[in-house]
Amino acid sequence: MSDPRPAHPSFWEAFGYWLKLGFISFGGPAGQISMMHQELVERRRWISERRFLHALNYCMVLPGPEAQQLAVYIGWLLHRTWGGIVAGTLFLLPSLFILSALTYVYLAYGNLQFIQGVFAGIKPAVVAIVVFAAWRIGSRALKNKALWGLAAASFIAIFVFHVPFPAIVLGAGVLGLIGGKIAPDKFKIGGGHGGSGKDYGPALIDDDTPTPEHAKFKLSRLIFMTLAFVAVWVVGMGMTLGFPVLKDMGEFFTKVALVTFGGAYAVLPYVYQGGVEHYQWLTGPQMMDGLALGETTPGPLIMVVAFVGFIGGWSKEVFGPDSLLLAGFAGACVATFFTFLPGYLFILAGGPLVEATHGDLKFTAPLTGITAAVVGVILNLALFFGWHVLWPRASEAAPFSGGFEWFYALISIAAFLALWKYKQDIMRVIAACAAVGLAYTFAMGA
Repeated sequence: MSDPRPAHPSFWEAFGYWLKLGFISFGGPAGQISMMHQELVERRRWISERRFLHALNYCMVLPGPEAQQLAVYIGWLLHRTWGGIVAGTLFLLPSLFILSALTYVYLAYGNLQFIQGVFAGIKPAVVAIVVFAAWRIGSRALKNKALWGLAAASFIAIFVFHVPFPAIVLGAGVLGLIGGKIAPDKFKIGGGHGGSGKDYGPALIDDDTPTPEHAKFKLSRLIFMTLAFVAVWVVGMGMTLGFPVLKDMGEFFTKVALVTFGGAYAVLPYVYQGGVEHYQWLTGPQMMDGLALGETTPGPLIMVVAFVGFIGGWSKEVFGPDSLLLAGFAGACVATFFTFLPGYLFILAGGPLVEATHGDLKFTAPLTGITAAVVGVILNLALFFGWHVLWPRASEAAPFSGGFEWFYALISIAAFLALWKYKQDIMRVIAACAAVGLAYTFAMGA
């Protein structure tokens, strides 16, 4: 006798799950997606595996963090628009508050030897993590010489010619579109997310369950939702008027949201270009520290924008020298709000429309091109971070001066081997490197 189809969860039952997920969503997108699959597909059976994977594949086509957008998508299927908004927001809120608190500790007490020691160990681990990300994505995405060439071209463009990241994304998308017509076999998405083939019993949203009425495409609803989100964006920008730093953040992080193809590692060079070089909200070493903090907190890694916003609000004294904590938190909230707002629009307004195009080569070939280009961009990021860690006293005028930090190079190599060869968990690697860095710092200071 087969299991009965589960009852439809109440709004508050789903609310409790999404809140819990926000606090335990460590491990990057792979870990977060695995957590949702285990709970929603296998245990609770709110959605079938095939429908879960279909939603995931759609989210992977979009810019933005796919795990958070997947939560929005499933929340939307279960409880309409408010369900999607609640699911996506609860995925982010714990990370926002935890990261803001850690950033405050970093700014207020960062000169303590203990804090410096921890970061001394985490920074070389971050270099290894970014190199590992480039290898992992490259091994999956670069299936032929054309895609290898695209990855190499993107690396040269950003490393040698300092081409802005959005231009690289646009160029790679255009080349993918052209390549999809000229050589379609080379621009098909391969690897993908396949099903496990297991039967977990009948699901609430099953393979044969009709699309809910609210998830069917209607032009009037698309127009209404688009106008509503534009209005929310305008109101959000309006609240930054009178505070030029926050206004710049709103505009910049909206652009970040629209080019976040390939995950956070891909867009970090753009965040660096804007936050460090153009607006000077923070320094290069601080950006490294922010990525280290982002790796150790729940939520999507792109939440590092909250760190950037916090330091920008604090360093620019948005509300005056006596309100640094308030200014920092305001900057973190602005960065988070504008980075993630477009993702809600893509799901809640465009979901029914774009779903119908999934698998169509003319839509997936540009993504294949962008993914290949992202490998080159991430490799550039790894070299950039490695330079800051291994030659910390160097400058652009003298890029390899001031002495080589051999000990931190050994930490990076060990961390990469732990991730690549021994398949160790990222959090475990970071904790081990932090302990080694702390011991080394105290030993050198003794």
